[in-house]
Amino acid sequence: MELINSSWFQPPILFLTGIPGLETVLIWISFPLGVIYLIALLGNCTILFVIKTTSSLHEPQYIFLSMLAATDVGLSLTTLPTVLNVFLLNHREIEFHCCLTQMFFIHTFSSIESAILLAMAFDRFVAICNPLHYTVVLTPPRITGMGLVAVTRAVALMAPLSILLKRLSFCKGIILSHCYCYHPDVMKLACGPVRVNGIYGLCLVLCSFGVDSTFIIISYILILKTVLGIASKSGQLKALNTCVSHIFTVFIFYVPLIVLALIHRFGTFTSPLLHVTMANLFLFLTPVLNPLVYSLKTKQIRSTLHKIFKGKENVLK
Repeated sequence: MELINSSWFQPPILFLTGIPGLETVLIWISFPLGVIYLIALLGNCTILFVIKTTSSLHEPQYIFLSMLAATDVGLSLTTLPTVLNVFLLNHREIEFHCCLTQMFFIHTFSSIESAILLAMAFDRFVAICNPLHYTVVLTPPRITGMGLVAVTRAVALMAPLSILLKRLSFCKGIILSHCYCYHPDVMKLACGPVRVNGIYGLCLVLCSFGVDSTFIIISYILILKTVLGIASKSGQLKALNTCVSHIFTVFIFYVPLIVLALIHRFGTFTSPLLHVTMANLFLFLTPVLNPLVYSLKTKQIRSTLHKIFKGKENVLK
């Protein structure tokens, strides 16, 4: 089998995968995918617009929500070109360096989202466990600092992924498992030794997603302990109700991520359809559902949206 070292020779062309067995109807699948992307982009941009233009929403929890929405927009735009190319145009080829660039942004935005979910858990922890110090602890400079730390950490951790992959040899005509570039997927198709890549990938997961999820769990254990100390049932329910949207968001982000990681690490004999399904859930679930969840569950956002649409209706009349 002919090998190519991407550092010295012409970079290989990689081939993306749509849905195995449904190649003849990919163009029809592209339309609902386009609608899903539209919902994700419009929903998150609407959240950003509402929070930016409504002074009463310039509070820590909504600022974190706007960070989450911006991250989801970035993640959606990162994968949009290749996904629609595969399903709409059946254009599966992607140049190696383009693949590495897309991979970097996918993993970077995912790491940023994980850090923001941790920041939102901290916000709920302070609001419920230490409400008197809420405005003192979560000041605008600290919130900005938390956002900058999330971005800096993500870039610093994800940048070596591309560098480590560039040193490997790849076979011509290698086929990826998804319609976008995902590090474990690209790494396992290298023809050279990938031990260093695998060790770094595992350390990266532990240092970002592992640390974040652990502290999120600790935050909610402390929140639950505080809530159980509230005398009235109504007070307990009111406190827990402020966490429902965040808990749901954490669930829909981490479950597909964990399952996809396990499939790539241990699922050698799993169905290709399972690979594609979990990859698409990881890609679409959070950006699409986050705006819907927060719009429906957050009274302030819901009332602001109602005022905006009501104002537009009055203008049209």
